[in-house]
Formats: sequence, structure tokens, C-alpha cells
Amino acid sequence: MDEIIKLVAQKAGITEAQAQIAVNTVLDFVKSKLPPNLASQVDNLAAGKSLDLGSLGGLAGLFGGR
Repeated sequence: MDEIIKLVAQKAGITEAQAQIAVNTVLDFVKSKLPPNLASQVDNLAAGKSLDLGSLGGLAGLFGGR
């Protein structure tokens, strides 16, 4: 997550502390819009972990699949 914080700070011309607040705000917003099993994947990505793609199977229902 340090990498994205540094990138946001650089691109936005803000401090890393401010960028961390911005990144956390965006991540919290995204997680609030996702089902819990997918929201936890956002945490994994932010922590630099790999995705558990098995949890994406539930997305089929959102698009008319079974």
C-alpha cells in the first residue's frame, strides 16, 4: 500500500500522510459497496496479498448467471 500512497502523494502534490487518508477513504468507500467476501479482497490487495478468485464466483448472479 505504500507504493500507491507515494504515487497519490506525488501526483496530487500532497504529503504522504494526506495521501494515506485519501487512499484509505477510497478503499473504505469501495469496500462499503461490495459484498463482504469481495470487500475482504480489497484489504488483501491493499496489503499486497494475492486475490482469492474463488470468491468471485458469486459475481455471476449479479450478471444473470447461476
